[in-house]
Amino acid sequence: MTATAEGTLTELSAAYRRDGYFRFPYRFHGESVRLLRERVSAISRQRRPEVVHEKDTDTVRAVHGCHAFDDLCRALVRHPRLVALAEALLGGPVYTYQFKVNLKRAREGAAWPWHQDFSFWREEDGMARPDAVNIAVPLDAVHPDNGPLVVIPTSHTLGLLDLPENSDNSRGDWRQHVSANLAYTVKADRAEELMRQRGRKPILGPAGSIHVFHPSIVHSSSNNTSSDGRALLLITYNRVDNAPKNPTRPEFLVSRDSTAIVPHPDDRLRLVPEEPEADPTGPTDKAEARS
Repeated sequence: MTATAEGTLTELSAAYRRDGYFRFPYRFHGESVRLLRERVSAISRQRRPEVVHEKDTDTVRAVHGCHAFDDLCRALVRHPRLVALAEALLGGPVYTYQFKVNLKRAREGAAWPWHQDFSFWREEDGMARPDAVNIAVPLDAVHPDNGPLVVIPTSHTLGLLDLPENSDNSRGDWRQHVSANLAYTVKADRAEELMRQRGRKPILGPAGSIHVFHPSIVHSSSNNTSSDGRALLLITYNRVDNAPKNPTRPEFLVSRDSTAIVPHPDDRLRLVPEEPEADPTGPTDKAEARS
């Protein structure tokens, strides 16, 4: 690794600790995005447990665990730059904890309420620490009207919020963890107060851009009210020594294989530098939460 790359990772690690999110200065080439989009589209047409639909419809909401059965998705989680980034942020070897693609069809994709991912991983899977990281890659351009992810900067420093009383591990129905009616949410009035204090950040950008966020950051997304689809691919890397001991949810939600990833390049998945520009995800603002 060059001194420049090491310096970049140091700066990104500092931003991650401070803000809980950042945009990586590389993106996937357009041809790589096209291949991923085609592969996800083919998987979403299959009838299998990993393919989840919007409530009472045939509209696909998400696909899970694709890296376990698809060669291109498997190659993606082994991408050397992504693995190096996760290892730098988490301070040790990593494995793929989760892989999913959240799909918001044009004018059909429903919102995700305010929540923290680590609530699910600790309460349901028994993950000890938030020593994991989410890497998000939009497969479509993301703009304010097609249901972007919105994060509340620095909220990852607050710990877990609004957990149910007397919650215990592995007691929920996993279907409630992949639906609009999430089992663990942050109350809307609390989220509004946090936004007044800390602002809000919509995660916007072109297809193939790479965004990183902490598992404890408070985030949500709005309904897709536009004529544009929004597919968001999410890889969660977890530190090997942070693997849950006795997970009970399906393996496509919680990987049982915690073997450290061995990075491996794949010519189909090319990264190119981002063009220098002003803050590409837009300014942080303190507007109210979007539904």
